[in-house]
Amino acid sequence: MTQPYVNQTIENEVGYIEFFHPAHNSLPGDVLAKLANTIKEAGQNDAIKVIVLKSGGDRTFCAGASFNELININDAATGKVFFSGFANVINAMRKCPKFIIGRIQGKTVGGGVGLAASTDYCMGTKFAAIKLSELNIGIGPFVVGPAIERKMGLSAMSQIAIDANSFYPAEWAKQKGLFTHVFESTEELDKAVKATAEHLCTYNIEAMLEMKKVFWKGTDNWDDLLAERAETSGRLVLSEFTKEKLKTYK
Repeated sequence: MTQPYVNQTIENEVGYIEFFHPAHNSLPGDVLAKLANTIKEAGQNDAIKVIVLKSGGDRTFCAGASFNELININDAATGKVFFSGFANVINAMRKCPKFIIGRIQGKTVGGGVGLAASTDYCMGTKFAAIKLSELNIGIGPFVVGPAIERKMGLSAMSQIAIDANSFYPAEWAKQKGLFTHVFESTEELDKAVKATAEHLCTYNIEAMLEMKKVFWKGTDNWDDLLAERAETSGRLVLSEFTKEKLKTYK
């Protein structure tokens, strides 16, 4: 399938949410909005005890925000709305009353790293290198930064945010706390994700909800914080520096 989609399937009480976009799973606003809504609905669906977040294709988990949309931003208000897309998904994951397992099969960039960091338990393959490339185009990982810092620490987040040209290997991401396990193949990853998710379904759902509250303690201000961060990115994307940089991507 070459059309963008967000699909949800339920198997053995596990809700699998899969997103896809033909441009390396980069996510435009409409797909991000659907993803946020799907996560919210899955959180309220009694047929689902645990959620798995995954993407289609085998090369890239998520290439971040859609460059096509980024290039066409001409005012701060539109910029804020654009960058709020990832903020809304991260907040949906944060508020979701169920554990979310991340299944990261390949490279992930920018906003994609933010999604991985916002899962409660994240597994990847050895191909799941990560990069924060935002500084390259004159902005920064402002919206996803809090999620990445929460999971990997300020030092690791700062390192990849400043070193915006480098992909960091999956093993490094595991050492820094982003991934719990790194597998040799997608087949091994899928087997482990399924086993972990189905095993979690045997636990007390109330206990998992209370644990989730503990894991996300101190993030109650994120609705406001991420909105402010989206505003910052929306302003910077209008800078001459960024406009010139984006022209090279056209």
